[in-house]
Amino acid sequence: MAGEEASLFVVTDGQRHLPFVAAQDHKRAFDRDRGPNTGGMGAYAPAAIMSKPLLAQIREQIVGPTLAGMAAEGTPYTGLLYVGLMISPSGPRVVEFNCRFGDPETQALVMLLESDLFKLLHSAASGRLPEAPLVWKSRSAATVVLASQGYPGDYQTGFEIEGIEDAEREGVIVFHAGTAMKEGRLVTAGGRILNVTGSDVTLGAALERVYRAAGRIRFKGMHYRRDIGNRALGNPDH
Repeated sequence: MAGEEASLFVVTDGQRHLPFVAAQDHKRAFDRDRGPNTGGMGAYAPAAIMSKPLLAQIREQIVGPTLAGMAAEGTPYTGLLYVGLMISPSGPRVVEFNCRFGDPETQALVMLLESDLFKLLHSAASGRLPEAPLVWKSRSAATVVLASQGYPGDYQTGFEIEGIEDAEREGVIVFHAGTAMKEGRLVTAGGRILNVTGSDVTLGAALERVYRAAGRIRFKGMHYRRDIGNRALGNPDH
């Protein structure tokens, strides 16, 4: 499918649903969307491509009928529905559904959510989703994945990780993914190692903050994309 990808999360109690702001993931391993597909090398939110009319269309034509269809079959879905979308020239199309939060989009989204996440999920599980929409900060957020050399193919693990405390002095949160403690040292233990995540008043400022922080972290073979969010900033080739 041609177009731009976007990720929309909705929380549902089996009948009604509340949408999150949309995020945009970057699946390819290397800059300019080159290399193999990965689980995600970085994301930002809100996704620039998701306008209010487009969100309304997706809720009316995709999310609503999907939830209604599951309820009609006697298996109403309760919880978090991840809707992977391709925004094509002919309109939004579904790439995939997942019954979970998406990584790395969630890391960016939690930086912006002002509503109480526990209360939201508890109300969905209890069949009493609130009427009011979710409350979001008037900011942008971004997350950059620090990965092992070779990911998503073969890679080595066990390399010591340094610089996380220095990175967090930039006002970011460093989420752990593929890490482990070995003899008192924090070491790599997977393909995607860390998610450096921050927010600011603009996407450009958020990305500057995140990349400054990422530059303070070190482990052997570390690599990350340096063009997360560039398309939204109008710099798709840089």
